[in-house]
Amino acid sequence: MKQSIAHIALLVKDYDEALNFYVTKLGFEVIEDTPLADNKRWVLIRPPGNTGCCLLLAKAANQQQLLAVGNQTGGRVFLFLETDDFYRDYNNMLAVNISFVRQPVVESYGIVAVFEDLYGNLWDLIQHTT
Repeated sequence: MKQSIAHIALLVKDYDEALNFYVTKLGFEVIEDTPLADNKRWVLIRPPGNTGCCLLLAKAANQQQLLAVGNQTGGRVFLFLETDDFYRDYNNMLAVNISFVRQPVVESYGIVAVFEDLYGNLWDLIQHTT
């Protein structure tokens, strides 16, 4: 038996502002952007070099979903962006004004820092020790 997680839904306020952040600032790739209805799109993105799981940008459709934008995990780190060159990506992110809420630290498993996306979701930027 083989299973995998194909997509993780990430609530956003607006498709285009989210795409601007993830594609322009983080360098993610747009895998698909298909209109489904007047105010709904199927938008898949993923980091460069990744062939697995994608983020599905899901526009908040009601008040309950709007309240969860930026806080899908109750303030915990939500997503983990693994890199093959921590300081390259860290410095690139600083250069485009991405906010780090925890500065880089060396742990037993690698180098890690925590940043916020445009809505306040917390992400780990991590390079594992090989």
